[in-house]
Amino acid sequence: MDKKSIMFLGTASSVGKSTLVTALCRYLKNKGLNVAPFKALNISLNSYVTKDGLEMGRAQVVQAEACKLQPDALMNPVLLKPSGNCTQVIVDGKVLCNIEPYKYKELNETLKVKVKRAYDKLSKQHDIIVLEGSGSCAEINLKDSDISNMAMAEIADAPVILVADIDRGGVFASVVGTIQLLSESERERVKGVIINKFRGNMELFKPAIKQLEDIINIPVLGVMPYEKFDIDDEDSVTERIRNKEEVGTLDIAIIRLSHMSNFTDFSILERIPDVTIRYVDKPSELKNPNLIIIPGTKSTIEDLRSMKENKLFDKIKELKESGTPIFGICGGYQMLGTLILDKLGVEGNISQEDGFGFLDIKTRFNETKITKQTKGNILCDLKSIKAIEGSTISGYEIHNGISKIGKKAIPFIKDLDGDIVGVCDQERVIAGTYLHGMFDSEEFIGSFVKSLKENNDIVVAEDIIVEKVNEYKDNEYDRLSKLFEENIDIYQLRKIMEL
Repeated sequence: MDKKSIMFLGTASSVGKSTLVTALCRYLKNKGLNVAPFKALNISLNSYVTKDGLEMGRAQVVQAEACKLQPDALMNPVLLKPSGNCTQVIVDGKVLCNIEPYKYKELNETLKVKVKRAYDKLSKQHDIIVLEGSGSCAEINLKDSDISNMAMAEIADAPVILVADIDRGGVFASVVGTIQLLSESERERVKGVIINKFRGNMELFKPAIKQLEDIINIPVLGVMPYEKFDIDDEDSVTERIRNKEEVGTLDIAIIRLSHMSNFTDFSILERIPDVTIRYVDKPSELKNPNLIIIPGTKSTIEDLRSMKENKLFDKIKELKESGTPIFGICGGYQMLGTLILDKLGVEGNISQEDGFGFLDIKTRFNETKITKQTKGNILCDLKSIKAIEGSTISGYEIHNGISKIGKKAIPFIKDLDGDIVGVCDQERVIAGTYLHGMFDSEEFIGSFVKSLKENNDIVVAEDIIVEKVNEYKDNEYDRLSKLFEENIDIYQLRKIMEL
Protein backbone atom coordinates (compact mmCIF):
# COMPACT_ATOMS: atom_id res chain seq x y z
CA MET A 1 0.00 0.00 0.00
CA ASP A 2 1.02 3.59 -0.63
CA LYS A 3 2.50 4.92 2.62
CA LYS A 4 1.38 8.41 1.68
CA SER A 5 -2.38 7.96 1.84
CA ILE A 6 -5.35 6.90 3.90
CA MET A 7 -9.02 7.37 3.00
CA PHE A 8 -12.17 7.88 5.07
CA LEU A 9 -15.34 6.58 3.41
CA GLY A 10 -18.86 6.73 4.81
CA THR A 11 -21.87 4.49 5.14
CA ALA A 12 -23.96 7.58 4.24
CA SER A 13 -23.78 11.34 3.85
CA SER A 14 -23.17 13.48 6.95
CA VAL A 15 -21.72 10.69 9.07
CA GLY A 16 -18.78 12.90 10.03
CA LYS A 17 -16.12 12.02 7.46
CA SER A 18 -15.03 15.63 7.05
CA THR A 19 -14.59 16.11 10.80
CA LEU A 20 -12.58 12.92 11.24
CA VAL A 21 -10.34 13.80 8.31
CA THR A 22 -9.81 17.20 9.94
CA ALA A 23 -8.95 15.49 13.24
CA LEU A 24 -6.40 13.16 11.67
CA CYS A 25 -4.88 15.98 9.62
CA ARG A 26 -4.28 18.04 12.76
CA TYR A 27 -2.95 15.02 14.69
CA LEU A 28 -0.43 14.22 11.95
CA LYS A 29 0.54 17.87 11.58
CA ASN A 30 1.15 18.10 15.32
CA LYS A 31 3.46 15.10 14.98
CA GLY A 32 5.57 17.06 12.52
CA LEU A 33 4.38 15.33 9.35
CA ASN A 34 3.79 17.05 6.01
CA VAL A 35 0.13 16.20 5.48
CA ALA A 36 -2.61 17.53 3.15
CA PRO A 37 -6.32 16.74 2.59
CA PHE A 38 -7.97 15.64 -0.65
CA LYS A 39 -11.55 15.14 -1.78
CA ALA A 40 -12.07 14.31 -5.44
CA LEU A 41 -15.62 15.61 -5.68
CA ASN A 42 -17.73 17.88 -3.50
CA ILE A 43 -21.42 18.65 -3.96
CA SER A 44 -22.03 21.86 -2.06
CA LEU A 45 -23.15 25.47 -2.35
CA ASN A 46 -20.71 26.43 0.38
CA SER A 47 -17.46 27.33 -1.34
CA TYR A 48 -14.31 29.40 -0.90
CA VAL A 49 -11.92 31.32 -3.13
CA THR A 50 -8.17 30.73 -2.85
CA LYS A 51 -5.49 33.40 -3.08
CA ASP A 52 -5.10 32.67 -6.79
CA GLY A 53 -8.83 33.14 -7.41
CA LEU A 54 -9.81 29.46 -7.63
CA GLU A 55 -13.01 28.07 -6.13
CA MET A 56 -13.13 24.99 -3.90
CA GLY A 57 -15.31 23.32 -1.27
CA ARG A 58 -15.24 24.62 2.31
CA ALA A 59 -14.57 21.18 3.84
CA GLN A 60 -11.09 21.03 2.34
CA VAL A 61 -10.45 24.64 3.40
CA VAL A 62 -11.08 23.57 7.00
CA GLN A 63 -8.87 20.50 6.56
CA ALA A 64 -6.10 22.61 5.00
CA GLU A 65 -6.27 24.94 8.01
CA ALA A 66 -5.93 21.92 10.28
CA CYS A 67 -2.76 21.04 8.32
CA LYS A 68 -1.62 24.68 8.66
CA LEU A 69 -1.63 25.00 4.88
CA GLN A 70 -3.04 27.60 2.50
CA PRO A 71 -6.15 26.15 0.81
CA ASP A 72 -5.32 24.85 -2.68
CA ALA A 73 -7.85 23.92 -5.38
CA LEU A 74 -5.83 20.72 -5.94
CA MET A 75 -7.33 19.51 -2.66
CA ASN A 76 -10.82 19.53 -4.23
CA PRO A 77 -10.51 19.30 -8.03
CA VAL A 78 -14.24 18.87 -8.74
CA LEU A 79 -17.00 20.93 -7.12
CA LEU A 80 -20.65 20.57 -8.16
CA LYS A 81 -23.02 23.40 -7.24
CA PRO A 82 -26.68 22.44 -7.85
CA SER A 83 -28.90 25.33 -8.91
CA GLY A 84 -32.49 24.97 -10.00
CA ASN A 85 -32.60 23.15 -13.33
CA CYS A 86 -28.85 22.79 -13.73
CA THR A 87 -25.63 22.07 -11.89
CA GLN A 88 -22.52 24.20 -12.19
CA VAL A 89 -19.40 22.07 -12.66
CA ILE A 90 -16.22 23.60 -11.28
CA VAL A 91 -12.98 21.84 -12.21
CA ASP A 92 -9.55 22.88 -10.95
CA GLY A 93 -11.15 25.95 -9.40
CA LYS A 94 -12.85 27.32 -12.53
CA VAL A 95 -16.30 26.84 -14.04
CA LEU A 96 -16.13 24.14 -16.71
CA CYS A 97 -19.80 24.05 -17.69
CA ASN A 98 -23.41 23.87 -16.52
CA ILE A 99 -25.14 20.54 -16.93
CA GLU A 100 -28.71 19.36 -16.66
CA PRO A 101 -29.61 16.91 -13.89
CA TYR A 102 -28.57 13.33 -14.60
CA LYS A 103 -26.13 14.43 -17.32
CA TYR A 104 -23.14 14.00 -15.00
CA LYS A 105 -22.18 10.60 -16.40
CA GLU A 106 -21.39 12.14 -19.77
CA LEU A 107 -18.58 14.14 -18.15
CA ASN A 108 -17.34 11.28 -16.03
CA GLU A 109 -14.30 10.18 -18.01
CA THR A 110 -13.08 13.75 -18.37
CA LEU A 111 -13.44 14.33 -14.63
CA LYS A 112 -11.59 11.13 -13.76
CA VAL A 113 -8.56 12.35 -15.69
CA LYS A 114 -8.71 15.75 -13.97
CA VAL A 115 -9.03 14.17 -10.53
CA LYS A 116 -6.09 11.82 -11.00
CA ARG A 117 -3.93 14.65 -12.31
CA ALA A 118 -4.75 16.83 -9.30
CA TYR A 119 -4.09 14.01 -6.84
CA ASP A 120 -0.76 13.11 -8.44
CA LYS A 121 0.37 16.72 -8.30
CA LEU A 122 -0.72 17.19 -4.67
CA SER A 123 0.82 13.92 -3.50
CA LYS A 124 4.21 14.97 -4.87
CA GLN A 125 4.12 18.03 -2.62
CA HIS A 126 3.26 16.23 0.65
CA ASP A 127 4.34 13.14 2.58
CA ILE A 128 0.82 12.03 3.49
CA ILE A 129 -2.56 12.63 1.86
CA VAL A 130 -5.72 12.08 3.93
CA LEU A 131 -8.57 11.49 1.49
CA GLU A 132 -12.30 11.90 2.06
CA GLY A 133 -15.05 10.16 0.14
CA SER A 134 -18.43 11.56 -0.86
CA GLY A 135 -21.75 10.34 0.53
CA SER A 136 -22.10 6.57 0.78
CA CYS A 137 -19.39 4.37 -0.71
CA ALA A 138 -21.88 1.55 -1.46
CA GLU A 139 -24.22 3.17 -4.00
CA ILE A 140 -24.27 0.25 -6.41
CA ASN A 141 -26.25 2.17 -9.03
CA LEU A 142 -23.48 4.80 -9.21
CA LYS A 143 -20.47 2.49 -9.13
CA ASP A 144 -19.71 2.77 -12.85
CA SER A 145 -19.39 6.56 -12.56
CA ASP A 146 -17.65 6.67 -9.18
CA ILE A 147 -14.66 8.97 -8.94
CA SER A 148 -14.79 9.99 -5.30
CA ASN A 149 -15.09 6.80 -3.23
CA MET A 150 -13.59 3.35 -3.88
CA ALA A 151 -12.46 4.38 -7.35
CA MET A 152 -10.40 7.15 -5.74
CA ALA A 153 -9.06 4.75 -3.11
CA GLU A 154 -7.79 2.57 -5.94
CA ILE A 155 -6.20 5.52 -7.74
CA ALA A 156 -4.39 6.50 -4.55
CA ASP A 157 -3.84 2.86 -3.51
CA ALA A 158 -5.09 3.96 -0.11
CA PRO A 159 -6.24 1.85 2.83
CA VAL A 160 -9.84 2.69 3.77
CA ILE A 161 -11.44 3.51 7.11
CA LEU A 162 -15.23 3.18 7.07
CA VAL A 163 -17.12 5.79 9.11
CA ALA A 164 -20.64 5.21 10.45
CA ASP A 165 -22.95 7.50 12.45
CA ILE A 166 -24.59 5.83 15.45
CA ASP A 167 -26.65 8.94 16.31
CA ARG A 168 -29.01 8.41 13.37
CA GLY A 169 -29.69 4.77 14.35
CA GLY A 170 -29.10 1.47 12.55
CA VAL A 171 -25.33 1.72 12.79
CA PHE A 172 -24.67 -2.04 12.75
CA ALA A 173 -26.87 -2.66 9.73
CA SER A 174 -25.31 0.27 7.90
CA VAL A 175 -21.77 -1.02 8.49
CA VAL A 176 -22.56 -4.65 7.63
CA GLY A 177 -24.69 -3.69 4.64
CA THR A 178 -22.08 -1.31 3.25
CA ILE A 179 -19.32 -3.92 3.47
CA GLN A 180 -21.56 -6.60 1.92
CA LEU A 181 -22.25 -4.35 -1.09
CA LEU A 182 -18.56 -3.84 -1.79
CA SER A 183 -16.69 -6.13 -4.15
CA GLU A 184 -14.16 -8.57 -2.73
CA SER A 185 -11.21 -6.38 -3.71
CA GLU A 186 -12.93 -3.32 -2.20
CA ARG A 187 -13.61 -5.15 1.07
CA GLU A 188 -9.93 -6.08 1.29
CA ARG A 189 -9.09 -2.40 1.16
CA VAL A 190 -11.21 -1.61 4.26
CA LYS A 191 -8.80 -1.85 7.20
CA GLY A 192 -10.90 -0.42 9.99
CA VAL A 193 -14.22 1.04 11.13
CA ILE A 194 -14.89 4.13 13.22
CA ILE A 195 -18.27 4.63 14.87
CA ASN A 196 -19.03 8.33 15.19
CA LYS A 197 -21.31 10.54 17.34
CA PHE A 198 -21.75 8.15 20.27
CA ARG A 199 -23.79 9.48 23.24
CA GLY A 200 -24.08 6.44 25.57
CA ASN A 201 -22.08 4.49 28.11
CA MET A 202 -18.96 3.17 26.43
CA GLU A 203 -18.55 0.22 28.79
CA LEU A 204 -22.03 -1.02 27.95
CA PHE A 205 -21.31 -0.65 24.24
CA LYS A 206 -18.10 -2.70 24.13
CA PRO A 207 -19.82 -6.12 23.72
CA ALA A 208 -21.63 -4.79 20.66
CA ILE A 209 -18.30 -3.74 19.12
CA LYS A 210 -17.01 -7.31 19.57
CA GLN A 211 -20.15 -8.70 17.93
CA LEU A 212 -19.73 -6.36 14.96
CA GLU A 213 -16.06 -7.27 14.54
CA ASP A 214 -16.96 -10.97 14.53
CA ILE A 215 -19.48 -10.37 11.73
CA ILE A 216 -17.38 -8.16 9.45
CA ASN A 217 -13.93 -9.50 10.37
CA ILE A 218 -12.60 -5.93 10.36
CA PRO A 219 -11.41 -4.14 13.51
CA VAL A 220 -13.36 -1.27 15.01
CA LEU A 221 -10.64 1.31 15.61
CA GLY A 222 -12.66 3.34 18.04
CA VAL A 223 -15.85 5.16 18.93
CA MET A 224 -15.92 8.95 18.74
CA PRO A 225 -18.19 10.57 21.37
CA TYR A 226 -20.78 13.09 20.30
CA GLU A 227 -19.28 16.50 20.96
CA LYS A 228 -19.80 19.86 19.32
CA PHE A 229 -16.91 21.72 17.75
CA ASP A 230 -17.09 25.21 16.30
CA ILE A 231 -15.70 24.15 12.95
CA ASP A 232 -17.21 25.22 9.63
CA ASP A 233 -19.67 22.73 8.16
CA GLU A 234 -19.54 21.61 4.56
CA ASP A 235 -23.14 22.24 3.60
CA SER A 236 -26.58 23.07 4.93
CA VAL A 237 -27.16 19.65 6.54
CA THR A 238 -26.15 21.08 9.90
CA GLU A 239 -27.71 21.85 13.24
CA ARG A 240 -26.71 25.49 13.17
CA ILE A 241 -29.18 26.51 10.46
CA ARG A 242 -32.24 24.87 11.93
CA ASN A 243 -34.69 27.33 13.42
CA LYS A 244 -33.77 28.08 17.02
CA GLU A 245 -35.55 29.93 19.78
CA GLU A 246 -32.74 30.99 22.08
CA VAL A 247 -32.67 33.65 24.74
CA GLY A 248 -30.32 36.41 23.67
CA THR A 249 -29.92 40.13 23.82
CA LEU A 250 -28.95 41.24 20.32
CA ASP A 251 -31.34 39.48 17.92
CA ILE A 252 -29.99 38.91 14.39
CA ALA A 253 -32.30 37.18 11.91
CA ILE A 254 -30.67 35.56 8.88
CA ILE A 255 -33.01 34.68 6.02
CA ARG A 256 -32.78 30.97 5.32
CA LEU A 257 -32.91 30.90 1.53
CA SER A 258 -33.60 27.62 -0.27
CA HIS A 259 -30.27 27.83 -2.12
CA MET A 260 -28.35 29.63 0.61
CA SER A 261 -24.59 29.53 0.16
CA ASN A 262 -21.62 30.40 2.34
CA PHE A 263 -23.50 30.47 5.64
CA THR A 264 -20.04 30.20 7.21
CA ASP A 265 -20.01 34.00 6.78
CA PHE A 266 -21.87 34.14 10.10
CA SER A 267 -19.94 31.63 12.20
CA ILE A 268 -18.14 34.36 14.13
CA LEU A 269 -21.44 36.03 15.10
CA GLU A 270 -22.47 32.82 16.85
CA ARG A 271 -19.40 33.02 19.08
CA ILE A 272 -20.00 36.55 20.41
CA PRO A 273 -21.62 36.75 23.87
CA ASP A 274 -25.15 38.13 24.11
CA VAL A 275 -25.85 37.69 20.40
CA THR A 276 -28.64 35.42 19.18
CA ILE A 277 -28.55 34.17 15.58
CA ARG A 278 -31.81 32.88 14.10
CA TYR A 279 -32.25 31.37 10.63
CA VAL A 280 -35.80 32.04 9.43
CA ASP A 281 -37.77 31.19 6.30
CA LYS A 282 -41.33 32.16 7.31
CA PRO A 283 -42.85 35.60 7.99
CA SER A 284 -44.12 34.46 11.38
CA GLU A 285 -40.60 33.51 12.46
CA LEU A 286 -39.06 36.87 11.59
CA LYS A 287 -40.73 38.77 14.47
CA ASN A 288 -38.92 42.05 15.25
CA PRO A 289 -35.13 41.52 15.06
CA ASN A 290 -32.44 44.10 15.67
CA LEU A 291 -30.87 43.26 12.31
CA ILE A 292 -31.90 41.29 9.22
CA ILE A 293 -29.23 39.66 7.06
CA ILE A 294 -29.99 38.30 3.59
CA PRO A 295 -27.16 35.89 2.76
CA GLY A 296 -25.63 34.63 -0.47
CA THR A 297 -27.44 32.18 -2.73
CA LYS A 298 -26.73 30.09 -5.80
CA SER A 299 -30.17 30.93 -7.25
CA THR A 300 -30.78 34.61 -6.59
CA ILE A 301 -33.89 35.10 -8.72
CA GLU A 302 -35.54 31.83 -7.69
CA ASP A 303 -34.98 32.54 -3.99
CA LEU A 304 -36.24 36.10 -4.43
CA ARG A 305 -39.43 34.79 -6.02
CA SER A 306 -39.84 32.23 -3.23
CA MET A 307 -39.71 35.03 -0.65
CA LYS A 308 -42.42 36.87 -2.56
CA GLU A 309 -44.60 33.78 -2.74
CA ASN A 310 -44.44 32.99 0.98
CA LYS A 311 -44.86 36.70 1.94
CA LEU A 312 -41.46 36.91 3.64
CA PHE A 313 -40.65 39.60 1.06
CA ASP A 314 -43.59 41.71 2.28
CA LYS A 315 -42.66 41.19 5.93
CA ILE A 316 -39.09 42.38 5.31
CA LYS A 317 -40.42 45.49 3.54
CA GLU A 318 -42.73 46.14 6.48
CA LEU A 319 -39.85 45.93 8.95
CA LYS A 320 -37.74 48.18 6.75
CA GLU A 321 -40.42 50.86 6.97
CA SER A 322 -40.28 50.65 10.76
CA GLY A 323 -36.51 51.27 10.67
CA THR A 324 -35.07 47.77 11.03
CA PRO A 325 -31.55 47.72 9.54
CA ILE A 326 -30.98 45.20 6.74
CA PHE A 327 -27.68 43.86 5.44
CA GLY A 328 -27.21 41.84 2.24
CA ILE A 329 -24.26 39.72 1.13
CA CYS A 330 -23.63 38.73 -2.50
CA GLY A 331 -26.98 37.37 -3.77
CA GLY A 332 -28.67 39.07 -0.81
CA TYR A 333 -26.99 42.33 -1.85
CA GLN A 334 -28.35 41.92 -5.39
CA MET A 335 -31.86 41.30 -4.04
CA LEU A 336 -31.79 44.60 -2.14
CA GLY A 337 -31.46 46.44 -5.47
CA THR A 338 -34.16 47.46 -7.92
CA LEU A 339 -33.73 44.88 -10.68
CA ILE A 340 -31.91 41.62 -11.49
CA LEU A 341 -31.45 40.71 -15.17
CA ASP A 342 -30.48 37.26 -16.44
CA LYS A 343 -30.87 37.50 -20.21
CA LEU A 344 -28.24 34.77 -20.74
CA GLY A 345 -30.05 32.23 -18.57
CA VAL A 346 -27.11 31.86 -16.18
CA GLU A 347 -29.39 30.80 -13.34
CA GLY A 348 -32.22 29.30 -15.36
CA ASN A 349 -35.24 30.31 -17.38
CA ILE A 350 -36.29 33.44 -15.45
CA SER A 351 -34.89 36.42 -17.34
CA GLN A 352 -35.53 39.17 -14.78
CA GLU A 353 -37.02 39.98 -11.41
CA ASP A 354 -37.68 43.15 -9.45
CA GLY A 355 -35.76 43.38 -6.20
CA PHE A 356 -36.69 45.01 -2.89
CA GLY A 357 -35.76 48.44 -4.29
CA PHE A 358 -33.95 49.40 -1.06
CA LEU A 359 -30.65 50.10 -2.82
CA ASP A 360 -30.14 52.00 -6.07
CA ILE A 361 -28.37 49.18 -7.94
CA LYS A 362 -29.28 47.05 -10.95
CA THR A 363 -27.61 43.69 -11.45
CA ARG A 364 -26.97 41.95 -14.76
CA PHE A 365 -25.70 38.36 -14.86
CA ASN A 366 -22.96 37.55 -17.34
CA GLU A 367 -21.12 34.43 -18.46
CA THR A 368 -17.90 35.16 -16.60
CA LYS A 369 -17.90 34.30 -12.92
CA ILE A 370 -15.90 36.56 -10.61
CA THR A 371 -13.84 34.63 -8.04
CA LYS A 372 -11.20 36.53 -6.12
CA GLN A 373 -10.00 37.51 -2.67
CA THR A 374 -10.61 41.16 -1.90
CA LYS A 375 -9.38 43.70 0.63
CA GLY A 376 -11.05 47.05 1.14
CA ASN A 377 -12.15 49.86 3.42
CA ILE A 378 -15.45 50.93 4.97
CA LEU A 379 -16.28 54.38 3.59
CA CYS A 380 -19.04 55.45 5.98
CA ASP A 381 -20.86 54.59 9.19
CA LEU A 382 -24.41 53.29 9.06
CA LYS A 383 -27.24 54.72 11.15
CA SER A 384 -27.40 51.66 13.41
CA ILE A 385 -23.80 50.57 13.05
CA LYS A 386 -21.37 53.33 13.90
CA ALA A 387 -17.61 53.49 14.44
CA ILE A 388 -16.96 51.33 11.39
CA GLU A 389 -15.94 54.09 8.98
CA GLY A 390 -12.31 53.60 8.05
CA SER A 391 -12.26 49.94 9.12
CA THR A 392 -10.24 47.65 6.92
CA ILE A 393 -11.90 44.42 5.82
CA SER A 394 -11.00 41.40 3.76
CA GLY A 395 -13.05 38.64 2.19
CA TYR A 396 -13.69 36.92 -1.11
CA GLU A 397 -16.06 37.34 -4.04
CA ILE A 398 -17.99 34.57 -5.84
CA HIS A 399 -20.63 35.96 -8.18
CA ASN A 400 -21.79 36.14 -11.79
CA GLY A 401 -23.67 39.41 -11.53
CA ILE A 402 -22.25 42.87 -12.10
CA SER A 403 -24.15 45.62 -10.26
CA LYS A 404 -24.56 49.06 -11.81
CA ILE A 405 -24.65 51.69 -9.08
CA GLY A 406 -27.21 54.51 -9.36
CA LYS A 407 -26.98 58.10 -8.15
CA LYS A 408 -29.02 57.48 -5.00
CA ALA A 409 -26.67 54.77 -3.72
CA ILE A 410 -23.95 55.80 -1.27
CA PRO A 411 -20.64 53.90 -1.66
CA PHE A 412 -20.15 51.78 1.46
CA ILE A 413 -17.12 49.57 0.72
CA LYS A 414 -14.34 50.21 -1.78
CA ASP A 415 -11.63 47.68 -2.58
CA LEU A 416 -7.94 48.54 -2.82
CA ASP A 417 -8.25 48.97 -6.59
CA GLY A 418 -10.85 51.69 -6.07
CA ASP A 419 -13.85 49.59 -7.16
CA ILE A 420 -17.06 49.89 -5.15
CA VAL A 421 -18.06 46.45 -3.82
CA GLY A 422 -20.86 47.57 -1.52
CA VAL A 423 -23.34 50.42 -1.12
CA CYS A 424 -25.93 51.71 1.35
CA ASP A 425 -29.12 53.73 0.99
CA GLN A 426 -29.26 57.49 1.62
CA GLU A 427 -30.63 56.97 5.13
CA ARG A 428 -27.73 54.57 5.80
CA VAL A 429 -30.07 51.94 7.21
CA ILE A 430 -29.82 49.38 4.39
CA ALA A 431 -26.43 48.15 3.15
CA GLY A 432 -24.96 45.34 1.10
CA THR A 433 -21.72 44.03 -0.33
CA TYR A 434 -20.27 41.30 -2.54
CA LEU A 435 -17.72 40.33 0.13
CA HIS A 436 -18.10 36.94 1.77
CA GLY A 437 -16.14 36.50 4.98
CA MET A 438 -16.09 40.19 5.89
CA PHE A 439 -17.34 39.52 9.43
CA ASP A 440 -14.08 37.69 10.11
CA SER A 441 -12.27 41.03 9.92
CA GLU A 442 -11.58 41.66 13.62
CA GLU A 443 -11.49 45.46 13.52
CA PHE A 444 -14.83 45.59 11.75
CA ILE A 445 -16.77 42.94 13.69
CA GLY A 446 -16.01 44.45 17.12
CA SER A 447 -17.35 47.87 16.13
CA PHE A 448 -20.25 46.29 14.23
CA VAL A 449 -21.60 44.35 17.23
CA LYS A 450 -20.85 47.02 19.84
CA SER A 451 -22.67 49.76 17.94
CA LEU A 452 -25.66 47.49 17.24
CA LYS A 453 -25.95 46.75 20.96
CA GLU A 454 -25.65 50.41 21.92
CA ASN A 455 -28.25 51.41 19.34
CA ASN A 456 -30.68 48.91 20.87
CA ASP A 457 -30.00 49.97 24.49
CA ILE A 458 -28.22 46.74 25.30
CA VAL A 459 -25.62 46.98 28.04
CA VAL A 460 -22.17 46.79 26.48
CA ALA A 461 -18.97 45.91 28.26
CA GLU A 462 -16.20 48.46 27.97
CA ASP A 463 -14.72 46.38 25.16
CA ILE A 464 -16.33 43.64 23.14
CA ILE A 465 -13.60 41.03 22.93
CA VAL A 466 -13.76 38.98 19.77
CA GLU A 467 -11.19 36.22 19.96
CA LYS A 468 -8.91 36.29 16.95
CA VAL A 469 -10.43 34.09 14.29
CA ASN A 470 -7.29 32.14 13.44
CA GLU A 471 -6.40 31.53 17.08
CA TYR A 472 -9.92 30.38 17.85
CA LYS A 473 -9.95 27.94 14.92
CA ASP A 474 -6.52 26.64 15.86
CA ASN A 475 -7.69 25.85 19.38
CA GLU A 476 -10.76 24.02 18.04
CA TYR A 477 -8.61 21.89 15.71
CA ASP A 478 -6.31 20.95 18.61
CA ARG A 479 -9.31 20.11 20.79
CA LEU A 480 -10.73 17.89 18.04
CA SER A 481 -7.35 16.20 17.52
CA LYS A 482 -7.07 15.48 21.25
CA LEU A 483 -10.53 13.86 21.34
CA PHE A 484 -9.61 11.79 18.28
CA GLU A 485 -6.35 10.62 19.87
CA GLU A 486 -8.13 9.70 23.11
CA ASN A 487 -10.85 7.60 21.47
CA ILE A 488 -9.27 6.06 18.37
CA ASP A 489 -6.60 3.35 18.34
CA ILE A 490 -3.83 5.60 17.04
CA TYR A 491 -1.24 2.83 17.15
CA GLN A 492 -3.38 0.63 14.90
CA LEU A 493 -4.19 3.56 12.61
CA ARG A 494 -0.51 4.43 12.20
CA LYS A 495 0.21 0.76 11.49
CA ILE A 496 -2.45 0.78 8.74
CA MET A 497 -0.77 3.86 7.26
CA GLU A 498 2.64 2.14 7.57
CA LEU A 499 4.01 5.08 9.52
